[in-house]
Amino acid sequence: MLAVDTNLVVRYLTLDHREQSTLAKAVIEGNEIWVATTVLLETEWILRSVYGYAAPPVAAALRLFSRLPNVKIQNAAWLHQALDWMDQGMDFADALHLAAAANCDAFVTFDRGLIRAAARNGGIEVRTP
Repeated sequence: MLAVDTNLVVRYLTLDHREQSTLAKAVIEGNEIWVATTVLLETEWILRSVYGYAAPPVAAALRLFSRLPNVKIQNAAWLHQALDWMDQGMDFADALHLAAAANCDAFVTFDRGLIRAAARNGGIEVRTP
């Protein structure tokens, strides 16, 4: 099993660099792959902030990528919960934080937007300190 970095996932999803995208595809499709939660977080951020993709296609791409038969996702349940919340308008990073904190009593933040989004989507209680 090979662990892959964000740049391979981004090249695989965007096909924006002929040589590197070809190499990324060969590695990802030709091996058992393990993807860290941090790689997914960084991938989502790059696809939105650097490439300018909107949240819905990014969520769809990450969902499809995570379901490739040879791809193993660290904390796949967190990813899929975060993507579901992202589909409902929540920021991916915030959604991933909340999914990871599901067994806690509450998630404490100064981010009032996150508090409102979490209230709409259910799950763990999110509140101010």
